[in-house]
Amino acid sequence: MKTKHSLSRRDFLRASAAAGGALALGRHLHTGEALAPAVAPSFGKAKSVIQIWVWGGPSHIDSFDPKPNAGHDYAGPFTSTIPTKVDGLEFNPLLKQMAENADKFSVLRGMTHGLNAHETGSYLVQTGRLPGRDVFPCVGAVTSYFKGYSAGYSSLIPPYILLTQPQGRFSEAGFLGVKNKPFATGGDPAKTPFAVEGIVADGISSERQKSRRELLEKLNTFSNQLKNNPEIEKAKLAKEQAYELILGDAGKVFDLEQENEKMRERYGKNTFGQSCLCARRLVEAGVPYVTINYRGWDDHKLIFPEYNKKLPAMEKAVMALITDLEQRGLLESTIVWWGGE
Repeated sequence: MKTKHSLSRRDFLRASAAAGGALALGRHLHTGEALAPAVAPSFGKAKSVIQIWVWGGPSHIDSFDPKPNAGHDYAGPFTSTIPTKVDGLEFNPLLKQMAENADKFSVLRGMTHGLNAHETGSYLVQTGRLPGRDVFPCVGAVTSYFKGYSAGYSSLIPPYILLTQPQGRFSEAGFLGVKNKPFATGGDPAKTPFAVEGIVADGISSERQKSRRELLEKLNTFSNQLKNNPEIEKAKLAKEQAYELILGDAGKVFDLEQENEKMRERYGKNTFGQSCLCARRLVEAGVPYVTINYRGWDDHKLIFPEYNKKLPAMEKAVMALITDLEQRGLLESTIVWWGGE
């Protein structure tokens, strides 16, 4: 699923061609050629992508492509559908809010693959390649290369953020290198504080972190005596940037306590809902690519009672995200991609 405003059919075909060209960089693995400087495509309005990765193979026939007449073995208790705002498009009745707003996004029902394993299926969907000898970069890593630090991105917030734990093949930067791997936050945005790994030290207050920094500066006599040394200055700059991300304004993008309680409730006070809220804050801060790893959809049994709980919670967060982006003028420049392997 993607937001309707993000990409026309023609732009999609052109973007696919551009993606193919990006993946063709794999030849450098064999030829030893130097990578050319990143050049961003000159078409399209999208500035950021929020990828909602529904890990575990979400069931299309129990959500956005229902088959109520397929029989009990397939449909179970889901024996009815509801119309949407788009003629001919019907959803599971549990997705009433999304049905009422179906004109804001597109549902792609014509994509599949023949892989039965979650990991290999994830790799194929993320990279556009079947698993083989060479490791190719996932779409987030490609975006990081073309829109990140090599292309003039200067924020202290990494250009490719993963909320919250890596799963599937999100860490596959392949031949693009570790510089384009995602920054995985860890932690749980539904908890207070959201303990982002490397930014928020669990159990240590900001005041204590600041006092530790001051003490370290006092004890660092070697660095203080070599203030004009270029290597020392580089190390000092790196340290200052790290502290700015930890204690300065940049790291506050992960502080969901800055949002009022009504907004947090609007998304849902759970891990996925608050991840969507954090994703909006990251896009608002100019981050090019954000992945929300939405775990827990690998249902081999009890799928019907599970979906009675999961679909409403998912819908609440996704619609809050789309509505929030629209109200802030960000929907026109943000692709929201909902899907799984």
